[in-house]
Amino acid sequence: MKSVEGLRKARKAMALLAAFFLWACEKNISPSPQSPSAEGATHAVKTEHSEKHTEKPSACKTPEACLSAAEQGDAQAQYNLGLSYDLGKGVPKDKTEAAKWYKKAADQGHADAQYNLGFMFMYAMFMDANDQGVPRNEAEALKWFKKAADQGHAQAQYNLGILYLQGQGVPQNEAEAAKWFKKAADQGFALAQSDLGVLYAEGLGVPKDEAEAAKWFKKTADQGDALAQYNLGLLYDEGQGVPKNKAEAAKWYKKAADQGHVKARYSLGVAYNEGQGVPKNEVEAAKWFKKAADQGHAQAQYNLGVAYDNGQGVPKDEAEAAKWYKKAADQGHVDAKAVLQQMGK
Repeated sequence: MKSVEGLRKARKAMALLAAFFLWACEKNISPSPQSPSAEGATHAVKTEHSEKHTEKPSACKTPEACLSAAEQGDAQAQYNLGLSYDLGKGVPKDKTEAAKWYKKAADQGHADAQYNLGFMFMYAMFMDANDQGVPRNEAEALKWFKKAADQGHAQAQYNLGILYLQGQGVPQNEAEAAKWFKKAADQGFALAQSDLGVLYAEGLGVPKDEAEAAKWFKKTADQGDALAQYNLGLLYDEGQGVPKNKAEAAKWYKKAADQGHVKARYSLGVAYNEGQGVPKNEVEAAKWFKKAADQGHAQAQYNLGVAYDNGQGVPKDEAEAAKWYKKAADQGHVDAKAVLQQMGK
């Protein structure tokens, strides 16, 4: 049986959130991605400002007005001012000032400020020396993520789970990671739902339960997460946690493949090549093998070589076949090496 595609490495996952954070802040919203997962894959992202994570909005609309309110102790104004300095909107960009005002709001229990402050401590290592605001400090990141997480901040709950999963700033603890993923997942946070599905599929920190894995993958897949769509397709393909259903497998592979997921593209090619869940169609098979092959998938490169070798779905072309066999062989594909040897290449 195949295994589902695994969890992101913490730094890859959080680097995605770092890039997203900058995008979200440019839109002047609290960063709240509702999608991504595994092996550094990029996902479509939706955002919304969650009122349950933000105190009653401050009346201040400009940095000058926010400064006056912030100095009087208005937590939302302090947060808004921190965000202005973080982005350089209305004031010169100044990460140190941003951290100062986030800290003031965070000390008053402002969950978004706590999250952003934790974020700054975690990501300092990725920033230029003049663009850090605070030194990298995983213990401080953990502390502030935990404060925000305890208030129900889904992103903080997810990031806290990542820290426990990878043992960053805390002893590695898969059960604790699963606990925090579950809290975020219950709020509809897609990253957490997808990773929680992987934990159930692999029995990491929770009892192995493929039906539970399928449930969480489905929730995330419905939000457009390519990794979850691929994993859900895989479960239907293998009959793990759900009844075996090749048509459902192909449907979910196609959704993920359309987003560029390389393994889904290869699996969809196999489905068309073998007529599993879709009508047999060698042209479609070759098309999807080509897409996966162009992304470096060795088996897809070999299969595309076979297609050109035999004229299946593409014109017969020995030179093109050899080219793709060579690409697969260069990645250690044993059958591709053997075929090249037989071809005298």
